[in-house]
Amino acid sequence: MAKSQLPDAVLVDKYISGDENSLAILVNRHQSKIYGYIYSKVLDRDITEDIFQETFFKVIQTLKSRKYYNEEGKFLSWVLRIASNLIIDKFRSDKKMPMNRDTDELSVFARITDDSLNAERKLIKNQVEVDIKTIIEKLPHDQKEVIMMRYYLDMSFKEIADYTGVSVNTTLGRMRYAITNMRKVIEKNKIYLPS
Repeated sequence: MAKSQLPDAVLVDKYISGDENSLAILVNRHQSKIYGYIYSKVLDRDITEDIFQETFFKVIQTLKSRKYYNEEGKFLSWVLRIASNLIIDKFRSDKKMPMNRDTDELSVFARITDDSLNAERKLIKNQVEVDIKTIIEKLPHDQKEVIMMRYYLDMSFKEIADYTGVSVNTTLGRMRYAITNMRKVIEKNKIYLPS
């Protein structure tokens, strides 16, 4: 089997063992999804480049130190969590949290498209995005993973099933549970999500 066809976990092990080229293969394999994910949140090429580079700096640091990486976890999901944390840190420091959704399958993910939002609506939009992100972070890992892949990476349920190694029905079930759990949190905490 060619090295470029090896599973992520094998490439991670090879990189940790000193094979620098294995990380290059992982970066090439996932860079468009990771870059796209970051850009979909920040909507700025320069900031995206900075966060993308910082993400892989943290990936390298973590793998080289052999800590905080669960080999049973999925490499892409792990890298996306690192990127997500860096995005949150960036916008916390800037006191803003712009996030962009490319689908409106669910009302909680509906995108506000009016570019002439007044200050109050912008504040509400930003708070809604923060609330949704907080709710997603509280979901069990498998449900959060499906939400991230479906809404942040625009992956089909078939792609998610293939990537996570479960059936499409299991993937759909996880999505249903995630949505149900999110709705319960929204209702329990009386979170207002304008459409």
